Amino acid sequence: MEAKVAIVTFHDIFQNEAEKKSRYSDEYRDLSALILMDKQDMAGLGVKDGQRVMVGNELGRIVAAAKASEDDSHPGLAFMTNSPWSNQLVRDDVCETSIPGFKRIEAAVSPTEEAITQITELLQRMRA
Repeated sequence: MEAKVAIVTFHDIFQNEAEKKSRYSDEYRDLSALILMDKQDMAGLGVKDGQRVMVGNELGRIVAAAKASEDDSHPGLAFMTNSPWSNQLVRDDVCETSIPGFKRIEAAVSPTEEAITQITELLQRMRA
């Protein structure tokens, strides 16, 4: 079972502060390896707050925690902080503005029992 979503990335002050303390901390991971989803999309997947989901597309895949968005209903739209986790899903090529496509990342989300992807693994992928 999977849901197709368009992910919009955003900056979060709490995540930025956690990164300043330590990019390897549990706090940073918890604020970064997180996908905010529409409640209906989560229900359709049988996923509850805090459960892990596989988020992937043709560029990569990561495991993150799902959290129900408090915003008005927005089926098919999800949000992630700009982080090494969301960056795994972003194209390297840029548009005429020279900015990567952080505002509409097409991805599939499905429940998983796998552990949340560790930052050390993400950094290794970026070096390869």
